Amino acid sequence: MGAMKEDRSVGSSNDDTRVTQGRYDRQASLFDFMEAPVEFLAFRSLRKRLWSEVGGERLLEVGVGTGKNLGYHPEGIRSVGIDLSPRMLARAARRAERSGRHVDLILADAQNLPFRADVFDTAAATFVFCSVPDPVLGLSEVNRVVREQGRIHLMEHVRAGNSVIGRIMDLLNSIAVRLSGANINRDTVSNVAVSGIRINSVESRGFGIIKLIRCAALRQSDRGEEAELTSEEVTGDVALQ
Repeated sequence: MGAMKEDRSVGSSNDDTRVTQGRYDRQASLFDFMEAPVEFLAFRSLRKRLWSEVGGERLLEVGVGTGKNLGYHPEGIRSVGIDLSPRMLARAARRAERSGRHVDLILADAQNLPFRADVFDTAAATFVFCSVPDPVLGLSEVNRVVREQGRIHLMEHVRAGNSVIGRIMDLLNSIAVRLSGANINRDTVSNVAVSGIRINSVESRGFGIIKLIRCAALRQSDRGEEAELTSEEVTGDVALQ
């Protein structure tokens, strides 16, 4: 079932983060309806492809949204999903309840994850780092909480490589952000590399606009004793039961 918990650090002084949160709260009730055509035509099959490769005993889904991916979470694992939007998270909780899926759902900012380092075996995110105000910071946080060499699976839409289409995306980006909260012209593959995450492979779909990015968490120094996911030690603000 979907157990919701609140991270009290959400709603910090970062104006861009609060604006992003408000945008997704406003569209939460219509989000699945608005995305239904492209979900049916393309995204659903890509989700299945990405999630078929996800393993590990402790999974973090960043930007769980309305819970579209919950049905793809592997069975028999510890599953945690975070999102910045309370209203999106509430819809994810209802979806988890209907499907009988157990997942801990936490209201949290990807740029300031409320977990200790090395807690998760695996992380996954689909179409998330197009809307995180500081994507490199968010990706760095994912790198921090996933154990060294743990897998990170990303599916993102990015700026087209074609110069003409890319320029059009640049011109339309401000409108897209205001309407949906998502930047359509980010170079997320480069952002992943800058964040310190190791990129293992990149698969391009949809004329190069959709990227399946397979990665691994890296450390700048040797890690200490491997962290364990416990309600006492995972986070100071959010206790995972």
